[in-house]
Amino acid sequence: MPGPGAPRSAAVDASGRGQRPRVPGASGAGASSSAEEMFTLPQKEFRMTTACPGSDSIQGLPSNKGDGLEGECSRKPDEKLLKFYGVGDPAAELSSSSPYLSSRGSVIKWFWDSAEEGYRTYHMDEYDEDKNPSGIINLGTSENKLCFDLLSRRLSQSDMLQVEPALLQYPDWRGHLFLREEVARFLSFYCRSPASLKPENVVVLNGCASLFSALATVLCEAGEAFLIPAPYYGAITQHVYLYGNVRLVCVYLDSEVTGLETRPFQLTVEKLEMALQGANSEGVKVKGLILINPQNPLGDVYSPGELQEYLEFAKRHELHVMVDEVYMLSVFEESAGYRSVLSLERLPDPQRTHVMWATSKDFGMSGLRFGTLYTENRAVATAVASLCRYHGLSGLVQYQMAQLLRDRDWINQVYLPENHARLKAAHTYVSEDLRALGIPFVSRGAGFFIWVDLRKYLPKATFEEEVLLWRRFLENKVLLSFGKAFECKEPGWFRLVFSDKTHRLRLGMQRVRQGPAATVKTDAGQAICQADTLLGLALEEDSLLLALPGAARCALSCGPPPLSCY
Repeated sequence: MPGPGAPRSAAVDASGRGQRPRVPGASGAGASSSAEEMFTLPQKEFRMTTACPGSDSIQGLPSNKGDGLEGECSRKPDEKLLKFYGVGDPAAELSSSSPYLSSRGSVIKWFWDSAEEGYRTYHMDEYDEDKNPSGIINLGTSENKLCFDLLSRRLSQSDMLQVEPALLQYPDWRGHLFLREEVARFLSFYCRSPASLKPENVVVLNGCASLFSALATVLCEAGEAFLIPAPYYGAITQHVYLYGNVRLVCVYLDSEVTGLETRPFQLTVEKLEMALQGANSEGVKVKGLILINPQNPLGDVYSPGELQEYLEFAKRHELHVMVDEVYMLSVFEESAGYRSVLSLERLPDPQRTHVMWATSKDFGMSGLRFGTLYTENRAVATAVASLCRYHGLSGLVQYQMAQLLRDRDWINQVYLPENHARLKAAHTYVSEDLRALGIPFVSRGAGFFIWVDLRKYLPKATFEEEVLLWRRFLENKVLLSFGKAFECKEPGWFRLVFSDKTHRLRLGMQRVRQGPAATVKTDAGQAICQADTLLGLALEEDSLLLALPGAARCALSCGPPPLSCY
């Protein structure tokens, strides 16, 4: 599991109603502005940086246009475009190798060594309320820890256990038909697709990491690339590179707001065009575009109009589009206006549009490992299914997943309403603490995290200073994820995860306050002292917040922000 914020360059009662799924061979049965929140973001432009690694050592690769000869020499990048994009080459970061490993093995080991510092440190000193109360609080890993009570009761029901011969034998590598049928029905309902989705277009793997890896391998030749808006979930770098040797071309987004119709870190077709042009100028062949919706780490939600524009862009350039919708049921602000790409009336290029979803985030099951691909391209589905030999699920887990996904009464009446209420309450608690501290942040009502602006705590606007601040937090026993791990081009942004239990959030936010306060300049000391009192009030209120009924909880958490927001 990738370490959060590691210093690297890339990073109620359950009824069990309904019949059991039929086992073969078994007997019997666009982002709305009202959903966006930006707390006093400075209108300031920072120095552009080429955040993706290895842009100075790009191997010669064919461009998107022209004859695409394999022997084409590397080209000099267009200097005018460098601030808009960066081409990643993880191998260029490797400083040493092992005599026992292949060059590929050395790169794989380097990823582990460089990307796991924070996570290893956390596990050696993990917070436990009774056994290790002074241990590290993890506000860096994007996991939903709010609903274990609901999940435990549901997964412990007797209908979740079934042992039949077919479940203990080799399955169809795409996944058992009963599961693919249930996934198609589930996605048709929750993605609000215009027509019923087809089980033959479904492939099941053990998580979205495997899906990224498989898609990169079957869509690209070694050395080719995908466009990806940055900041982005940094582990995707590993997902596409370790097996497929596929690189990422960062489409750099920045925090500057240039008008009433713009928002921080907004993706536009113009930025996509410039990044593609820049990659072409270096001879890098781009084969696709990766979109994360809702976005990680920004929590941004693309409007239907924006999605349509991005898909039209990809069609013009004959690019595949991989859409990761792993947070689609974790949009806790209705005004966010989330729409799945599968809800669009017309996909511009359905043969090149591939949608991913998993239970890791929306159902708080990151350890169970279940992910699904929906694609109308039968060749892509078949190629990915072949790799399921290495990334498949056991028959027993497939049965459990089918049972869970088909229980709409529990999902709609128990789990989703309570999950959204708890996410909203936790988000409100943390955002109010940040306001009390005078810390700017971006938050748009989706996902488990807030994108926090700590630039004012950096003595110099460099990524080295960002890492030093991250380590100060770690020394203060709270783990965050810093912006460089997401290829943010502006040093000083951090991702803070709020989807945790009240007592851990309380303690974690105390430690967050102490981290920046220890490095703040003298002229800001008065503001920090004033914030201490406000933070204390927020902590007193927190013990009541999660215990309130849903309506009262909503009344507390839906108030307007005190300052101008975007």
